Amino acid sequence: ALQLPLAHHHACPCSAGRSRSARAPLSEREAGRPPRSAAMPPKNDKFSPKGIANSWKAKGLQKLKFYCGMCQKQCRDANGFKCHMETESHLRQMELFLADPSKFMDEFSTDFEAGFLRTLSTVWGVRRVGANKVYNEYIKDKLHVHMNSTVWSTLSLFVEYLGRMGKAIIDKTEEGYFVTYIDRDPEKERRNREAAEQLRLDEDKEQRHAAKLEAEARERAKALDVARAEATGLVRDEAA
Repeated sequence: ALQLPLAHHHACPCSAGRSRSARAPLSEREAGRPPRSAAMPPKNDKFSPKGIANSWKAKGLQKLKFYCGMCQKQCRDANGFKCHMETESHLRQMELFLADPSKFMDEFSTDFEAGFLRTLSTVWGVRRVGANKVYNEYIKDKLHVHMNSTVWSTLSLFVEYLGRMGKAIIDKTEEGYFVTYIDRDPEKERRNREAAEQLRLDEDKEQRHAAKLEAEARERAKALDVARAEATGLVRDEAA
């Protein structure tokens, strides 16, 4: 029978002294599998199927009853909201709120007022517009402060507050409240004050000039009367 020569086994220096199980695992290319990045994006990648689905679900406003104002977190359903309320971070935030509720209410109210007025001034300027229309534009921002976190329970109460504070002109009609923004930009107010002061100085200058001209006219009239009286006396003396 024909016998084949025995193969010579040469020891590899990189694997000497190591068993098969201790060697480095084969790469995806060596194992015949495509790289992971080419086969499937990571789960936390926004371009993965799960990331795309989440982005579509996140578009638009969610239900207000599933929003946590303290954590500024929007949950998609009742189950998610329930799970969020049991988290340690939410419980810590609620402890802080219970320690000083008025402080947080004031902060939320200030942020809500600033955002509403910023929307009103940016989109409509000083034009008259419906309050509901401004509110609907304001809440398009998913990070807006919700009204149920403020000291105002309704939009009507908030609009009336703006009118009392002189921050907007309020008109109540059968169609609802209308608001007109009052521009109180510090730089514009400074320029307006300077213009008013300059106008007052100009008016005072004109008045002083007019008074001076009137006084000079009286003096000339008085001197003319004296000259006429003297001339009349001289004529009488010559006649006598």
